[in-house]
Amino acid sequence: MKFSIYQSSRQGGRKYNQDRVAYSYSKEALLLLVADGMGGHFHGEIAAQMTVQLIADLFQHQARPLIRDPLYFLDEAMHKAHEAISDYSAENELLESPRTTCVAAIIQRNVAYWAHVGDSRLYFFRKGRLVMRTMDHSRVQLLCDQGKITEAQMTSHPDRNKIYNCLGGSVSPEVELSKRIPVEPGDTMLLCSDGLWGTLTINEIGSILNAYPLDQAIPELMDHAELRGGQDGDNLSGIAMTWGGQGNSRGTTGISTEAMPLDSCTTRLDALHAPHGVAGEEAVVSDDDIEKAIAEIQLAIQKYSK
Repeated sequence: MKFSIYQSSRQGGRKYNQDRVAYSYSKEALLLLVADGMGGHFHGEIAAQMTVQLIADLFQHQARPLIRDPLYFLDEAMHKAHEAISDYSAENELLESPRTTCVAAIIQRNVAYWAHVGDSRLYFFRKGRLVMRTMDHSRVQLLCDQGKITEAQMTSHPDRNKIYNCLGGSVSPEVELSKRIPVEPGDTMLLCSDGLWGTLTINEIGSILNAYPLDQAIPELMDHAELRGGQDGDNLSGIAMTWGGQGNSRGTTGISTEAMPLDSCTTRLDALHAPHGVAGEEAVVSDDDIEKAIAEIQLAIQKYSK
């Protein structure tokens, strides 16, 4: 299995970055993840972190070296993440449960499978042309599907931030699953939060991904999105993968799993850390908050990854 991969996440114009990005791979399977947390005082970050960490942990335990049923795995993993967030909310007696979107993909044996909840998206490109993308679980997507607004109008509509499906909400999520999608060498997949796709057209995304190696393309997309988002722009995150690789160009992680043991996994997932906040403002999250959150996430993983 060969692929190139690159990921990035920026705070944008927000006080904190509630997005989380991760990937994990075995000798014959690759997992990609993006979660966009929602909820005040650090809880959105925790919901997103809990989601990507739990799903990655489940993948590490089950990819030996393949995931037996990828679509079943993705559906079950997202429901477990939802339950873990709900438990966290109840145990901490939160007035409002933290929530998160999630989009996840598995590629193995030249076939891709993906699942999503909310408005974090997956784009699948072939030779710079969009093959398909996920459809948002949002008010504006419904209006677009009904022909009441165009896709271009979705990004500026006053209801653009209203989603009706997420992990950690008051009702069980409806995890939308893809079909089995064959993957060819050179195909590129982008998973991203709405802070990235919300200010870019599909043609812009496809053209930039097709024109540059991933280590240049993702920062280029980020720069455009961050500039257009301005001071009030959202967090923006993305992870892109090109099947078959692009060569190990500057910064791009070109990976071959040929020499990996059958029972091993490699994961890139940033640890939970204190929000950067805004310069000059007093931190609202203490070291004790961080340690407590990390401990609760670890307990959730132990409980739900069995």
